[in-house]
Amino acid sequence: MAAGETEARRRRSGPALWRGRREDPPGPRIPLLFPEGTLRARRCAVRSAILTGDSYGVLPRPCRALVLLNPQSGSGRALDDFQAVVQPMLVEADITTTVFVTERAHHAHEKVRDEDLSQWDTLVVMSGDGLLFEVVNGLMERPDWKEAMKKPLCILPGGSGNALAASINYYAGYDHVAKKKLLTNCTFILCKGLYTQMDLVSLSTASGKHFFSFLGFGWGFISDVDIDSEKYRWLGSARFTLGTLQCLAKLRVYQGRLSYLPMATEQGSSPAPRDPRSPVTNGHIPQPAGTDAPGSLPPDSLLVPLGQPVPAHWTVVPEEEFVLVYAIYQSHLGTNLLMAPAARLHDGCIHLFYMKAGISRVTLLKLFLAMSRGTHLDLNCPHLCYVPVRAFRLEPRVAAGIMTVDGEALACEPVQGQVHPRLCRVLSGS
Repeated sequence: MAAGETEARRRRSGPALWRGRREDPPGPRIPLLFPEGTLRARRCAVRSAILTGDSYGVLPRPCRALVLLNPQSGSGRALDDFQAVVQPMLVEADITTTVFVTERAHHAHEKVRDEDLSQWDTLVVMSGDGLLFEVVNGLMERPDWKEAMKKPLCILPGGSGNALAASINYYAGYDHVAKKKLLTNCTFILCKGLYTQMDLVSLSTASGKHFFSFLGFGWGFISDVDIDSEKYRWLGSARFTLGTLQCLAKLRVYQGRLSYLPMATEQGSSPAPRDPRSPVTNGHIPQPAGTDAPGSLPPDSLLVPLGQPVPAHWTVVPEEEFVLVYAIYQSHLGTNLLMAPAARLHDGCIHLFYMKAGISRVTLLKLFLAMSRGTHLDLNCPHLCYVPVRAFRLEPRVAAGIMTVDGEALACEPVQGQVHPRLCRVLSGS
């Protein structure tokens, strides 16, 4: 290829900032090992996955990507890292980017909710998990959400926790890495262009709020660490270490009732009967039998309204004093916390952990140190319980403590959720 053609291609593939276009100066070519025939090999891998029952796809080439980037996330280096690490790799992979830099909370939510998305092949989030939470819920608010959720999503770690990025790195079989090495791995996954389906969990609260979550819901110690350490955001992932030590010093106990529908109970059985006068419809008016409201969200068929008792085939935890409750659907809680090693993107499972009161600070610290290796369950701590479930309900006795969904704070109130298998698509690398 002539030098002039190379330069022209580089300019075409440079990032376009949403408020006016900007061309970055050409950087060094980074060999991504994309030999002739790589695209053919990727398509063969997709066909093989389809034959074996897995649902995979591949991004087109050339590829157009909308990058939603929060410059304030983590230690505040997301934009610099995108330009230095990500963009040169995308140029090599023939991926053209339009960069949308968020300026306030819910900016990305509004963008993907209202924008014509047909001009892009993939939506890329360069931030922490909180911005992807905005994007997912913005897409689910669209009248055409079913079509919008077919747009493959990609996460590039630019925040403090980066749990989904660490999980995808783990699922792809890569070595455990952090910081710029994790960013490089996730960018390489984007360049490969393979995507698969991912489960989402719908969460509804007693006050009528409704969310779709891709990572996890928490109450108690883990959520306390996450939110209380926000003031140390400038430390990056080290904020969680400091937050953990502070929360250990003032270890709290929370009172409430936890119920769940185990995986084994739900499989092979029909959904629990519900009162037809008050079905769970995710805030939409019930439609006559045999009709499907345009844009209606998937019904929570495993749940009954929060004002009613859980069905008889659910399990109610006898203990009502907890140090933490965490329902996670990915492998990693953070870059260095492998909480659910068995989790996968579309396993149809909520991995429910709860820790009963009475645990010592020393034992709790040992558990979190073991979690960095994914060996915390091997300690056989009698206070830590784990169960794979399809749905759960948590009813705090009083409005005390911090609740979080995908790292974002919620008011403390009764909440319940159920898994919706394969509701969106995500770049996975394998």
